[in-house]
Amino acid sequence: MTKIFVTGGAGFIGSAFIHQVLAETEDVEIINFDALTYAGNPENLKYLDATRHRFVKGDICDKEAVLQSLPDDCEAIFNFAAESHVDRSISSASEFVTTNVLGTQVLLDCARAKNARRFVQISTDEVMGSLPESDDAFFTEDSPLRPNSPYSASKAAAEHFVRAARETFGLDTVITRCGNNYGARQFPEKLIPLMISNAMHDEPLPVYGDGKNVRDWIYVEDHARAVWLAYKNGKAGEIYNVGARNERKNIEVVKAILDALNKPHSLIKYVTDRPGHDRRYAIEASKTERELNWNPSVSWEEGLQKTIDWYRENQDWVNNIRNGAYREYYQKMYGASLK
Repeated sequence: MTKIFVTGGAGFIGSAFIHQVLAETEDVEIINFDALTYAGNPENLKYLDATRHRFVKGDICDKEAVLQSLPDDCEAIFNFAAESHVDRSISSASEFVTTNVLGTQVLLDCARAKNARRFVQISTDEVMGSLPESDDAFFTEDSPLRPNSPYSASKAAAEHFVRAARETFGLDTVITRCGNNYGARQFPEKLIPLMISNAMHDEPLPVYGDGKNVRDWIYVEDHARAVWLAYKNGKAGEIYNVGARNERKNIEVVKAILDALNKPHSLIKYVTDRPGHDRRYAIEASKTERELNWNPSVSWEEGLQKTIDWYRENQDWVNNIRNGAYREYYQKMYGASLK
């Protein structure tokens, strides 16, 4: 069995990656290391093959816990673990520095200590800042790092530490940068699940600013497949941008959700824009398509409908999250604007 170590595997993208790898391989065993913070959900790990998936509750900043869980014959470490919501980073950046920067360095140290063959860092297009609104500018792997939020700054810093581990110690590293993901089991603080959830409950849909911020959307399973191919086919020390060439304005996404649910556009409620809100992201993914032999397989229309169907069919999952601490956070972020 090939043993891989996945951090943040109870979260949205990490769990999608684990489900996909176990479904599409027969000789891979996964150690899933997750702290189970608010966005990590054991429900995301249902129906996994228990003979090839072992869950360990732990914090990536805890070096001893990582070393105890990381097998000596580990083929690869996939670092999905991260604080990832920009709004939360604006409210408090310290958790982002701790998890995204210190945690990554701890994992790099442990990778060297246990002789892991490859380290795959899952990053974000947000490290490259904001693009002009014209449609002829794109992020490439050579774009300068210009983060504009505490979240993206922490992910950019993590990339620097990954590069340093490669240059200083010769660690075999690969970095992937992806656009906005959507799909099943995403925590409803992010745009698409938030809008689906609110629309299903006939609640206002809060849209920042004028709603014309542009994001490059990718179905989560397409992203997961790209990460696996980066591990399998990527060149050591390289960065791979992962994008589906699917730019959408936020307001277009919101209206598409309302239309699919047969809900009125009058549910849209424009709220005060967040500080430092990047205007446009767009990814040039030619290098990834060429070197990794990857292309997105799920269209926007298909992916959005599959996502909506999942949330419709999993109301217990949604309602469990919408209660308690999430409700308090939601009121903090949007409550005053929605009165």
